[in-house]
Amino acid sequence: MRLKTLLATAMFAAGLVAAGQAAAQEKLTVWWQKGFYKAEDDALLAAIKKFEAKNPKYKIDLSLYAPQEMIPKAVAALDAGNVPDVTYGDVFDFQVTAKWAYDGKLEDVSSIINPIQSKFEPSALSTTFLLNNTNGTRAYYAYPIKQQTMHIQYWKDMLAEAGFKESDIPKDWKGYWSFWCDKVQVGYRQKTGNRVFGIGQPLGVDSSDSFYSFLTFMDAYNVKLVSDSGKLLVDDPAVRQGLINALTDYTSVYGKGCTPPSATNWKDPDNNVAFHNKTTVLTHNATISIAAKWLDDMNNATLTEAQRATAKKNYTELIATAGFPNKPDGSKMVYRAAVKTGVIFKDAKNKEGAKKFVAFMLDDANLTPYVEGSLGRWFPVTKAAQQSPFWKSDPHRLAVYNQFMNGTTPFEFTKNYKFTVLNNENVWAKAANRILNEKVPVDKATDELIARIKTVAAN
Repeated sequence: MRLKTLLATAMFAAGLVAAGQAAAQEKLTVWWQKGFYKAEDDALLAAIKKFEAKNPKYKIDLSLYAPQEMIPKAVAALDAGNVPDVTYGDVFDFQVTAKWAYDGKLEDVSSIINPIQSKFEPSALSTTFLLNNTNGTRAYYAYPIKQQTMHIQYWKDMLAEAGFKESDIPKDWKGYWSFWCDKVQVGYRQKTGNRVFGIGQPLGVDSSDSFYSFLTFMDAYNVKLVSDSGKLLVDDPAVRQGLINALTDYTSVYGKGCTPPSATNWKDPDNNVAFHNKTTVLTHNATISIAAKWLDDMNNATLTEAQRATAKKNYTELIATAGFPNKPDGSKMVYRAAVKTGVIFKDAKNKEGAKKFVAFMLDDANLTPYVEGSLGRWFPVTKAAQQSPFWKSDPHRLAVYNQFMNGTTPFEFTKNYKFTVLNNENVWAKAANRILNEKVPVDKATDELIARIKTVAAN
């Protein structure tokens, strides 16, 4: 009886201790974008479990949101004055991070970044060093998680069916695009009788792919819209001519009937879908998610053996990942990198815990598995992770590695935050659609584009 009493007392005491520990735990609210692949989410969940084990004081309350939900959710939380402690979204950098920093809505995270600054690739880190107009200072108001740039992907078997080899692909700018339109598309249709298009050219106003792709065409013509200090350069006649050239090339693919007619309405997944369905031979995409989809499928135990075998063949044999052709002036392309950023809002309730979690996530031991969980879709922002064997272990990832190792350039919004507004409006795709759908001359559409840039982003 005495033994039972002792046991009951001990169990009661243990229960009190456990209850006390649970009560003492601080909730840390984390909003994070849902991954493209299960492996991404699994890596995030593993990191969270590891953080909680190391920091029993905190309990992570995680919410995963689809890409299209992240910004509306965050904006609504800001408006309501009830923000999460930690927030990350894949398109924050394109559309909101720099503006939030400018408006003084973000917490300065320099205390996290400065001690580990040397670990980051400098150009990736520089995109998070932003201006806060409320105090007139620049600081790290965001933290880099991963980055992306523009790639070409094409079906090698469809190229062969059209009667061509990879060695036939031109390296010069004009010849390259003409090859896929005037030779591959024509040859494939003649050989198969199928109405397939040579290029999947994103043109939708609701698509970030369309402005990223167009801006890459603009980069091919060495167009610089803004100085390093954020001043607009669009009054330069050379800039205007470069924009005319880029818009001419970008829209002529559609004008020649070389991309699906629906391309002007495409959203971000649609060029992927057209490629996977083999209604296009080539597309450009700002990650290698197209190839990586098949890598994910070939390792997906829920699929049949036949489905996994098809996926393996697609990934390892039939799809190629490559860079863009040389610029019109014959020089090599330098790609713009979009650094994906997370933030801690100024009004976060648990900033101490938030900073502890962000510092934990930025440790290579935790960040590298998360980035590699995306199967090559995202490239690391730390120097050590960029040299991981993961990036040299297959041709797709090696192509990505080589593009980044050749150097990258940042987006305009890192120098003038108002370009996030222009990206939100997608003035680039709107100009293209003025030409294609409303038959506005290219020079007039260019002048309208320049006028809008000046209205929104003038100093």
